[in-house]
Amino acid sequence: MADETPTERTPEPAPGQKPRPRQEPAPGPEPAPALERAPGPESAPGQKPLPGPEPGPESAPDPESGPRPGSVPGPEPDPASEPRPGPDPGPGPGPEPASAPETEPEPAASAPLPPATPLAAPTPSGAHPLSHDLLRSLLGAWALTACSQEETAAVEAHLNHCPSCAEEALRLRDAVGLLHTEHSLDLDPMLRSRVLAGCLGRRPARIPVPDWAGAYDAEAARLDALLIDMGEAEWRTPVRLKWFDGRRPTGRDTTVAGVIGHLMVVDGIVAASLGLPDPLGADAPGSPLARTEAYWHHEPGAAYGSGPPGAVRELWREQGHALVRTVSFAGRGVADRDVPYGEFALPVRDAFLDRALACWVHAVDIAEAIDYPYEPPASAHLKAMIDLCARLLPETLAARRRAGLAAPPRRLVEAGTPGRTLHLQVEGTGGGDWYIPLDSPAATASPEEAVATIALDQEAFYLLASGHVPPQEAAAGLSGDTEAIRDVLFATASLSRL
Repeated sequence: MADETPTERTPEPAPGQKPRPRQEPAPGPEPAPALERAPGPESAPGQKPLPGPEPGPESAPDPESGPRPGSVPGPEPDPASEPRPGPDPGPGPGPEPASAPETEPEPAASAPLPPATPLAAPTPSGAHPLSHDLLRSLLGAWALTACSQEETAAVEAHLNHCPSCAEEALRLRDAVGLLHTEHSLDLDPMLRSRVLAGCLGRRPARIPVPDWAGAYDAEAARLDALLIDMGEAEWRTPVRLKWFDGRRPTGRDTTVAGVIGHLMVVDGIVAASLGLPDPLGADAPGSPLARTEAYWHHEPGAAYGSGPPGAVRELWREQGHALVRTVSFAGRGVADRDVPYGEFALPVRDAFLDRALACWVHAVDIAEAIDYPYEPPASAHLKAMIDLCARLLPETLAARRRAGLAAPPRRLVEAGTPGRTLHLQVEGTGGGDWYIPLDSPAATASPEEAVATIALDQEAFYLLASGHVPPQEAAAGLSGDTEAIRDVLFATASLSRL
């Protein structure tokens, strides 16, 4: 054995692999097995031997013994399947390619690499919770329905637990609904009423809002919709407030924020009458003008833009909600409770109509300042506001007579007796016919006693009653007693105030 050289031995095949027949020119005795080599990375037990290993001291090819098994080019047997049995090799040349098995293994173009470690089977990944900031950043895409199903589900689940994101999502969804430029950007004035009517028709509210408070609730909501998307620059937009002081038109310059502050402190008169907190405190002035001047003096930022202007909207909005809730739960007796306005008083039911009219008037002032269209109130609410003005005209006319600003009465009659009357005709969806007693508030107005007629449309009546046009310039159709007409036009303009 010591005299045998490696070239006279055939390498032993790997375990589990059949030896390939040796191609010899003539039959002879079977060669002795080669010396066993230590297993290495290229011939580990159970692993397919790499073809064509580099020659070393123990595996150098013998030029006389022919090519070494494993280095013969040709198809390599599949280790997973046994080759078909064939005839024993006899004397003569080796098998020709034509006698190869039918299913021939794929030839190896190059030395194969050791098999890689198998990867673990993929497991479905659980839903990773998204962060609050990421979900908030998806609200815009969610409002535009541009999120995937997974993102939509994650956002909507988050909205059930995050009030701030839920409020932002509602604002974005409402804004998306206003992106149809072919329609007016203004909300339909009757939209809220129709939605409420439909909801109440299916499930009546346990505590419904009184009819006389509906106009204020609707007009405050419309004004809030105008304010909701305002930026800081728009809150500081200059606004000119106008009214008629009894003798001449007057006005006051402020900002959008100053207008909302004015509405808040005058609404505070009604709030204090209902037992709610007064925004100016217990020692606040009584008249709307004095209260507004006091607020602007102590809160100059709200009037002139030196503070956070949008903050006043939340205060005004929450106060309005509290007013509506209070009268809804208070019952019928609250409607006739007096609300003092300084020189006069109004029952709560009329005070709510007065505040609804103020919301409409000042919403138009703001809309004109920021160049935004604004529609009139719903017909039923508009008619209730005009009716309030018509009912206030006899007392206003009497107050002007006491101040020497109107002609004295022509014919005094007993209380409850028909006297001289003016026919006020307002055209439009919220209009109608009203009869105003001229000589005494206690007299009864009668169509048969009418001595004059004033006819104007609802837009002209609004401009006159809000003090936005002088009485002499009111676009009205006039007939009859000119003195009575003049007194009623000036009394209508005097209904306006800051």
